Amino acid sequence: MSSLNFMDKLLDGVAVEWKVLGTVIKLEKGRQRNKDLLSENGLYPAYNGGISHSGFTDTYNFTENKTIVSQGGASAGYVNFVTSKFYANAHCYVVLPNAEVVENRYVYHLLKLNQEKLTNKQHGAGIPALRTSEILDIPIAIPCPGNPSKSREIQAEIVRILDTFTELTAELTAELTARKKQYNHYRDQLLSFEGGRVEWKTLGELAENLDSKRKPITSNQRDPGDIPYYGASGIVDYVKDYLFDGDFLLVSEDGANLLARNTPIAFSISGKSWVNNHAHVLRFETYDERKYVEYYLNSIDLTPYISGAAQPKLNKKNLESIRIPDPSTDEKKRIVGILDKFDTLTNSITEGLPREIELRQKQYTYYRDLLLSFPKPE
Repeated sequence: MSSLNFMDKLLDGVAVEWKVLGTVIKLEKGRQRNKDLLSENGLYPAYNGGISHSGFTDTYNFTENKTIVSQGGASAGYVNFVTSKFYANAHCYVVLPNAEVVENRYVYHLLKLNQEKLTNKQHGAGIPALRTSEILDIPIAIPCPGNPSKSREIQAEIVRILDTFTELTAELTAELTARKKQYNHYRDQLLSFEGGRVEWKTLGELAENLDSKRKPITSNQRDPGDIPYYGASGIVDYVKDYLFDGDFLLVSEDGANLLARNTPIAFSISGKSWVNNHAHVLRFETYDERKYVEYYLNSIDLTPYISGAAQPKLNKKNLESIRIPDPSTDEKKRIVGILDKFDTLTNSITEGLPREIELRQKQYTYYRDLLLSFPKPE
């Protein structure tokens, strides 16, 4: 069904009036609260803009179910919806709709639709910021303006459809979080070997190091192609030629992620590839050997092997000195088989929950664009 036919059916012949958002909402700015008043033991989340809260506090200045928009910093323009009582700090806009004219979540979905435009409106040479006018001047369609009850009924139906997708996405995300915890639990159990008799070897004894074959290329010297060009945390670019052909384990050599661990520091690659000097290249005799070491490296604290405070580094000598439990070939195969199944379910982009979440988010975006595409005056 086309968006025009869908909207015609939903509107059922009623008129639509276009207004600017500032005529149907109030925009309030939060108040600064010192960081020393934030803690993990507070009752209420504190939002200072940003994509998530910055901590908790013992007081609140806004009640639940409010749309907020980040006012300052790199996330200026980001739109969020807070379901609990909360404290809004100085870099947080709070949206207060006129309930007689517009539904609360109707305004939220409209702002979410305009989020990319808002983030592109950041100004200021220092800390990016967002002017109130950028929010207040957004056009909003009011269906059936002469009949407030009918208007809110139409808005509520739009909200109901869109919330169905956001709620499903939230449920899938919560399930993914639970699966990851379960995965980490089983991984740590399988790789702990506490109380068991197992031989320990250094990584240098288990793998062949191919770092000498790496070669960095500056961006302006790369010939575009379809061969992945790898750095410390994954694919950086695609190039025409390759250095390696086969199955290898890459391990981050430097970068903040060595300590932050936001992404795996060890990851397998296959086929033709080019690797720069920010990732170690290791070759193993079998798939199970390689994947076993990959899982183990991603499960342990590598801080004792990392040097450099400003620029963390895992040099070749320290990498090869990492001690790794070396059970039998059959035991490694058993461990890898179990962890591969969990990994597919939780981390694969083409299978499992992440793929399902991605599809639901695309559905939400599609229907949001469709349901908020009211006909505009010629």
